[in-house]
Amino acid sequence: MNAQVGLTSPWWIGVDVCHLNLHKTFCIPHGGGGPEMGPIGVKKHLAPYLPSHPVVATRGIPTPEKSNPLGTVSAAPWGSTLILPISYTYIAMMGSQGLTDAYNIPILNANYMEKRLESHYPILFRGVSGTVAHEFIVDFRPLKTSAGIEPEDVAKRLIDYQFYGLTMSCSIPRTLMIEPTESESKAELDRFCDALISIRQEIAEIEKGTVDINNNVIKGAPHPPQLLMADKWTKPYSGEYAAYPAPWLRATKFWPTTCRVDNVYGDRNPSATT
Repeated sequence: MNAQVGLTSPWWIGVDVCHLNLHKTFCIPHGGGGPEMGPIGVKKHLAPYLPSHPVVATRGIPTPEKSNPLGTVSAAPWGSTLILPISYTYIAMMGSQGLTDAYNIPILNANYMEKRLESHYPILFRGVSGTVAHEFIVDFRPLKTSAGIEPEDVAKRLIDYQFYGLTMSCSIPRTLMIEPTESESKAELDRFCDALISIRQEIAEIEKGTVDINNNVIKGAPHPPQLLMADKWTKPYSGEYAAYPAPWLRATKFWPTTCRVDNVYGDRNPSATT
């Protein structure tokens, strides 16, 4: 919704049913940082087919219909009474013009970053005007062929640059999605772009054969302090370069707590203790 608020709407473009995540656009953290919430909106002609509530009318019908065969899906009539008031308050405080002004910014931020990165990485899905919306997708499939680099490798190396890993393979395999929000400063956008450009130079060293395709600073990322302080350093690159690939890191380094782990192990091997 960051690309739509104040500019268009699902209703205006002809959508009958729409699921709206409240995270990011409407002030709720993403699933990893708090509970998610996703209201479902429908046009009026579909309202009678929505779930009902035994106390409060929720389907655009004057009185509650206790006999509705669709039943009730939530204890509270409109969903979470803990999450929804936060979004409602945010929308009320911002107002229509405030929301429009706020969500023009992520579109500008995304296009600024896309222009900075387009000469270093292939970018997918631009519009007819050559621009992107509030997010854009970086294609790593060519880099898998040329250097054996996966999006996960770059996401893990970004941790060494003090950035949380990006959304991987969202709709397109072997891609990374970049979604700058309205709250990031230009300095922060530049720092992130500088990190990705620096990682692209590290990938170029693999492509040239200067470093090993399987044993390099990207494949070894992230680098926590316990690895760097080990009595024996066995990597073919320096610990200093692993930990401080950019100058700003020397002043304020936020360290990763562990080396790379198998992301899908817990999903494939569920247990009551994990």
